[in-house]
Amino acid sequence: MIIVMRKGHSVDELTGVVKFLETLGLRAHISEGEEKTIIGAVGDERLIERDKLLDLNGVETAIPILKPYKLASREFKPESTIIGLNGTKIGNGRVVVMAGPCAVESYDQVLETAISAKQAGAKVLRGGAFKPRSSPYSFQGLGRAGLEILARVRDQVGLPIVTECLSQDDVAIVSEHADIIQIGARNMQNFAMLEKVGKQPRPVLLKRGMMSTVEELLMSAEYILANGNYNVILCERGIRTFDTMTRNTSDIAAVPLLKSLTHLPVIVDPSHATGDRKLVPPLSLAAIAAGADGLIVEIHPTPDTAMCDGHQSLNLPQFSALMDQVRAIAQVVGKTL
Repeated sequence: MIIVMRKGHSVDELTGVVKFLETLGLRAHISEGEEKTIIGAVGDERLIERDKLLDLNGVETAIPILKPYKLASREFKPESTIIGLNGTKIGNGRVVVMAGPCAVESYDQVLETAISAKQAGAKVLRGGAFKPRSSPYSFQGLGRAGLEILARVRDQVGLPIVTECLSQDDVAIVSEHADIIQIGARNMQNFAMLEKVGKQPRPVLLKRGMMSTVEELLMSAEYILANGNYNVILCERGIRTFDTMTRNTSDIAAVPLLKSLTHLPVIVDPSHATGDRKLVPPLSLAAIAAGADGLIVEIHPTPDTAMCDGHQSLNLPQFSALMDQVRAIAQVVGKTL
């Protein structure tokens, strides 16, 4: 249920509605737009009598939200959510590119990558300190040492960092070092972890599961929002299909679909979607043309020697060339970097 407050309502009237909902055992989530203030009532809607809501001072109307994802829907918040990040804004009509190595291997590797990425126009540095690998014998990342390298490079280069959290036990330490906490495809429906990142203040980048529907992605985002963290970025990273020519199948149609269904920013990961560096540039351009708010791209100084996913990583000159193309496509669709 969403409760729309009258224009010019008082603070006391808003507080009164919130307290009324709380007496019913419901949680009140407030969205203040330019024109309207909306309260999302989350919980068992059978407890709500619409007529009683309409009798409350300051209430204009009350409308049931039919979609199962309440707080993530555009019904609850028609205006697009804009996430502020150390001077960078995600979701405000600009294209934000996140770039960096799949895995943190050394300080020198991350520093060289970060400097080049920033010069090319990237606004966020990505890098994996903890790596989820299909094989237990593959490189699993540097762990805490990797987080410390990322934080040190951030302080030197000035790019905020996004890195993946693999376990709910690591949420606190990742939050301590990272500017954005990434929840990977394998953890998209790890609801205990979603609840935990929902209770901490860092923005969350939520990747779509490789066999998950768009609605399931939005329901996972709902877990984070319902726990109080409204700074969620959705990431389309390809889904698993019958095709074996690419690592995954990029669902490019999910971008405009998500933009119509939710107020949350939507970015695309062309590296994991294709698994082939030759396909990363064209998919990146397609994502921007489809309306994505940004990209997260894997790059490496020497991809052929990378300890993780080198085959899908661009080298630094290739990334710089891609950014020139991204600028051109962004301009065509009325955006800038």
